[in-house]
Amino acid sequence: MVIAAWPGVNAEWSREIDVPSTSSVDAPGTVRRWHLLDNGAELSRRGLAPLGTLLCVHGNPTWSYLWRSLLAAGTDPAHPWRVVAVDQLDMGFSERTGTFRRLADRINDLGDLTEALSLAGPVVTVGHDWGGVASLGWALAHSDQLAGVVLTNTAVHQPAGSPLPPALRLALHPAVHRWGTTTSDAFLRVTHSLARPPLPADVRSAFMAPYRGAARRAGVGNFVADIPVDGSHPSFAALNGVAEGLRALNVPALMLWGPRDPIFSDRYLKDLLTRLPHADVHRYEGAGHLVAEDRDIATPVFDWLAGRVTQGGDSPADNGSMGAGDGFTPLWGLLGELAAGPSAGAGAVVEMAPDGTEARSLTWRQLEENVGRVAAGLQGEGVGPGTRVSLMVPPGVDLTVALYACLRLGAVVVVADAGLGTRGLSRAVKGATPDVLIGIDKALAAARALGWAARRISVRDLPAVQRRVLGVKTSLADMARTSPGQGGAAPAFSPTADSPAAVLFTSGSTGPAKGVQYTHGQLAAMRDTVAGTFGIEPGDRLVAGFAPFALLGPALGTVSVTPAMDVTAPRTLTAHALAAAAAAIDATVVFASPAALRNVVATQAGLTPEGAAALKRVDLLLSAGAPVPEPLLDEVQRLLPAASLHTPYGMTEALPVTDISLEQIKAAAADAGSGTMTGAGNGVCVGRPVQGARIALIPLAADGTAPGTEPVTEAGVTGEILVSAPHVKGGYDRLWLTDQLSAGPAGWHRTGDVGHFDADGRLWVEGRLAHIITAPGAVVTPVGAEQAIESLDCVSMAAVVGVGPAGTQAIAAVVETMPPARKAGPAAAGLAAQVRRAARAAGVSVAAVLVVPAQPTDIRHNAKIDRSRLARWASSVLAGGRPGKP
Repeated sequence: MVIAAWPGVNAEWSREIDVPSTSSVDAPGTVRRWHLLDNGAELSRRGLAPLGTLLCVHGNPTWSYLWRSLLAAGTDPAHPWRVVAVDQLDMGFSERTGTFRRLADRINDLGDLTEALSLAGPVVTVGHDWGGVASLGWALAHSDQLAGVVLTNTAVHQPAGSPLPPALRLALHPAVHRWGTTTSDAFLRVTHSLARPPLPADVRSAFMAPYRGAARRAGVGNFVADIPVDGSHPSFAALNGVAEGLRALNVPALMLWGPRDPIFSDRYLKDLLTRLPHADVHRYEGAGHLVAEDRDIATPVFDWLAGRVTQGGDSPADNGSMGAGDGFTPLWGLLGELAAGPSAGAGAVVEMAPDGTEARSLTWRQLEENVGRVAAGLQGEGVGPGTRVSLMVPPGVDLTVALYACLRLGAVVVVADAGLGTRGLSRAVKGATPDVLIGIDKALAAARALGWAARRISVRDLPAVQRRVLGVKTSLADMARTSPGQGGAAPAFSPTADSPAAVLFTSGSTGPAKGVQYTHGQLAAMRDTVAGTFGIEPGDRLVAGFAPFALLGPALGTVSVTPAMDVTAPRTLTAHALAAAAAAIDATVVFASPAALRNVVATQAGLTPEGAAALKRVDLLLSAGAPVPEPLLDEVQRLLPAASLHTPYGMTEALPVTDISLEQIKAAAADAGSGTMTGAGNGVCVGRPVQGARIALIPLAADGTAPGTEPVTEAGVTGEILVSAPHVKGGYDRLWLTDQLSAGPAGWHRTGDVGHFDADGRLWVEGRLAHIITAPGAVVTPVGAEQAIESLDCVSMAAVVGVGPAGTQAIAAVVETMPPARKAGPAAAGLAAQVRRAARAAGVSVAAVLVVPAQPTDIRHNAKIDRSRLARWASSVLAGGRPGKP
C-alpha cells in the first residue's frame, strides 16, 4: 500500500486488523485481514476525546477512501469524532477471501469487525451504494450502540412496478457481467465517470489502486451478482429484512442525495422516506452517484451530528407559525358557508377564453359540489393524507377544484411553474416525487416522456387510445360527473395547523427552484394576512394575473378570474385582456406582476370604452414579484384612477412581508431626495410589515456576508433581512442544509435579501446577499445604482455586478437600452459616460459598461434580472472573450 499515492489521506489513518470470522461461508477458526482508515490514533495523539464513532461503509466499486473528508473533519477540536472507514472483505485493501460473500455475510462481517475493535457507542453508521444496506443491517443488529444513521445514494428495496436501473441490468447480463466487472476495469471506470465535476486524475488513480488486476476484482463482480433482482434471489430475504426493519428504527437519520444518479434515483430516496419518514434530507442539485465526491458532505454531516446526535436538537427554529394546537380555519373554510348562504348562486370562479370572452364559470354552490365530487373520486384513486399530488393545470375552474379537493383529503399539493422550462420543471417535479399528477394533455405527455409520477389523471376526458399512450386512468371531468360526493360532502379530513399541505416551488431566479413546504396553518395564516392587510373581504371580486392569488381567491371569499394570458409569461397580459376580465366580474381588486403591468400600459391603446370603464371601477391594485418603478405606477394609476396602488414585498417563502402604497412610495422618495432622514434612499422602499409580521436585519460584515445572530432594527444599517410571521414557510422540501442556512435566530427566517431601515421604520431592499459586490474597501449593494441608471431615458433595465476576485471586484453595469441594442458588448462612449455619471450620483463607481439586447430574467415574473449569470458573462467579455448572448 503506497499511502503517499492517496491524496487527502493521512498515513496515520491506515491500519490493518485481524478479525476472527463467524461467517457461515468461512471455516471455524478462520481469521480475516481487514484494512481500515481510522482517525482514532490521531485523536488520541492530539488529546481529543471523541464524541462518538462514525462507522463508514463504502459500496461497489469504491473503498474506504470515499470517506476521507469525514476522517479529516472528525479531527477538528470543535467536533472530534472517531471515524472508522472500512474496506469490506474482498474490496479495497482488505483480504481477498476466495468466497462469495452475500449481503447477510457482509452484515455479519461488519459485526465481527466492530467486536474485534471493541467499538462502543454512540455509533453513527454512514453508508453509500450497497454499503448503505450493509451499514443499516449492522445498525439494526446493534441498536444498543446506535445513535444515528447517515445515508448517501443507496437503496433497500426495489419499488413495485419500477424496473431495475438500466446500468445494473447491463452489469448483471450474463454476456457482460464477468467481463465488465472482473476481467476488465470497465465497471470501475464507468462508476468513476459519474462524478460531477469529473474526478481529478490523482483521485481517480487512488480509487483504482486496490483493484489493479482481475484477481483483485472478484469482489466487484460478486457484489454485482448479489443484487436481489426478485424474490427468488438468495439475498432477497436479507435485503427485505433490512428494508422492513427500518420502519422501527427510531434514531436520527440524515440522507444526502445526488439526484443525477442513473442507479439510485429519487424513487429510491422516496422509498427510504416511507421507511424513515423522520429523516433529514438534502438533495444536491447537479450531484450524482458519487455525491461524497461531488459535494462537501463533511460540513453538513458534522453540523447534523451536533444538532441531532450530540445535542439532540430539533429542526430549524420555527418562524413564528402557529402550533398544532392553535385553532384556525382551513383554507377552504368559507366555501361551505358561501355555498349554503345567500351567495350560493353567485359566481365564484370565472374562466376567460383566449379571445377575452367568458368561457365558463362556477357558482359557490357548484364549486363546493365539484370539490366534493372530485375529492371523493381522488380518494377512490388512493389519494389521502400525505399523498403528493402534482398539479399541472392552468389557473381557472379545473385548477381551483383540484386544489381544494386535494387539500380537503389531506394530500400535499405540489405546484411548480411551467415557466421553469422543461428542464427546470422536470428537476422540480422529480425532486418532489409526487405520487399522482393531475394535468392537461401537454403536461401528461411530458410526464410520460420524462417519468413524472406513477399515476396520472387528466383534466378532460380523453379517447381510449390517448389514455393508454399517456398512461391515464381517469379524469377530473369524469370524477365531477360520477363521484358520489353530493352537495359538497367531501371525505372527512380535519387538519391540524401543522399538517403538511403544499410544496410550492420558487421561481428559480437565484438558482435551481426550491420546493417550499407549507402547512395548513401557514396557508390559512397567509389568507388571513392578505385579507387583514389589504382589507379584502368576501364579496370582493379579484382579477388574478398571478397564479397563487387566483388560488387564494376562493379562500378569501372573493369571486376570482384569471385574464386571458399565459400565466407563465406575465408579459402576455394586455390591457384589453385585463379590462375584459375586470368587466366579467365587475372587479374591485387586481393583482398583476410588474412585467404584466408594463405590457398593460404599453397596450392601453387597444382598450374599448367599456374596458376602460371597468378598470376605473377597480378599488385596489397589488403588484409584487420585483420592484415596481414609480413612473410605471403613475401610468397604471391613470388607467385605474380609483384604485389604491400597493406593491407588497415578499417571496415564495413568505407572501407578503411588507406593504407600501404609491403615496407612501412618493413620500419615501421625497425623504430620500431631501437628505433629511437617516437611511432614506439606496434601494427600493417596500414599506412596513404586514399584519402579524416582524422584520429585522443581521448586519453585513466587511466581506459581504451576514455572519451575526443578533437581529437589529436600527436605521441606516445594511444587513440581511429577517422575517417572522405565522405564514412563513415550514421548511424547504428535501433541502435540509438550505433549511439550516435560512434559519436565523430563533423564530426568524433569513430571506437572502439585503436592505436597511430608515428613521421612519420603513424597509428599503438593496438586492440579494448573493449579488453583493466586494470592491476594494467597500461592500456595494446593486439596487440603488441600478435605479439611478434606469432613470436615464435611454435605459430600460440595468444590472450592476462584480467582476474579479472577492474583495477586489471591479463594478460593471450591464444595461438594456431603448431602443434595444442589436448585439451585446461594450457600450458606446457616450452611453458609458451617462451610465457612470448616474451610478456615481448613487455613490457607486462603475469601471465598465456593457450593453445587451435583452436582460436575462426569471420566467415567473419576467422582471428579476439574473445577476449571477450576467456577472459570469461580463467577466468573460472583459477578459477578452466573445460577447455572445448572456
